[in-house]
Amino acid sequence: MIERAHAHGIRVYGATITPDGGSDFYHPDAQSEADRKAVNDWIRAPGHFDAVLDFDQVVRDPQQPDRMLPAWDSGDHLHPGPAGYRAIGNSVPLSLFSR
Repeated sequence: MIERAHAHGIRVYGATITPDGGSDFYHPDAQSEADRKAVNDWIRAPGHFDAVLDFDQVVRDPQQPDRMLPAWDSGDHLHPGPAGYRAIGNSVPLSLFSR
C-alpha cells in the first residue's frame, strides 16, 4: 500500500501502536506485547513511511513501557483519555499537512 501510494505521489505517515498492558477488554500477553513492539520497530524503521507519528512514545509509561502513563490513560488501559488524546494531537507536527 505504501508503494502504491508513493507511485501516485501520496505521502504516507505511519503511527505506532500505543500500549495496552493492564486492559480488561483486551487481554494482552507477552506474545502480543512482543508483536506490538515488532510492529512499532518496523514502523519506526527508515525506508517505509514519509514520517512516523510515534504515539507509543508519547503515551507510554517509561517505567512500564507496556502501559500508558496514568495521566494519559482513560482508565481502561487501552484508550487514552482526553489528556492523552491532547498529548497525541499536540505531538503531530502540523508541517506534515502543508506542501
